[in-house]
Amino acid sequence: MLWELRDLAPAGLVPAAWLATAAVHADVLGTDGMFVAHVVMAVFIAFFAVTGWSAMGRGALRAWRLVLVGGLVVTLAGVAGFLGAPGEDALLGTSLVGWMVLPAAGLVYTGRAMPGSGTVYYAGGVLSAVGAVLYVATLGGDLGGTVELVAIGVVGVGQAAGMLAGSLAGR
Repeated sequence: MLWELRDLAPAGLVPAAWLATAAVHADVLGTDGMFVAHVVMAVFIAFFAVTGWSAMGRGALRAWRLVLVGGLVVTLAGVAGFLGAPGEDALLGTSLVGWMVLPAAGLVYTGRAMPGSGTVYYAGGVLSAVGAVLYVATLGGDLGGTVELVAIGVVGVGQAAGMLAGSLAGR
C-alpha cells in the first residue's frame, strides 16, 4: 500500500495543488491555507524522494528526482515567504513559478525518454511552460485577475495530464 500511495498520489495531489493555488488567486482560499499546503507539500516531497530515490535513478524518473529536489527547495522558499522572511514576495513568486517550470522540464524530459508514448508528456510540459509564461506576464502589468487564473489552469491541466499518464504507465 505504501508503494501504491507513492506511485499514485501525484496524480491526485498535483491537480489539488493547482486548484488550491487558483482558489487563493480567486480569493476563495486564504493564504493560511496555502501556507499549510506548502508545509504538507514539503513533507510529501521529502517522503516521495526518500521512498523513491533508488527507483528514480534510471530512465525517465531521473529527471523527476531532480524535480523533487528542486521542488523541495522552491517549496521551502514558499514556506519562508509565508513566514515573512525578508524578500517574502520574491520567495513566494519563486515557489509558484518554480512549480510551474520544474515539472514542465520533467515532463519534456519524460517525453524524450519514452518514445512512442511521449505525446502526453510533451503536451503537459508545453502547457505548463505556456502557463508559466502567461503567469509571469501578469506580474508587472495590468493583466492580472482572469489571466492569472487562466495561466494557473493551463499549468494545472498540463501537469495533471502528465502525472496521470505517468501513474497509469506504472500500473
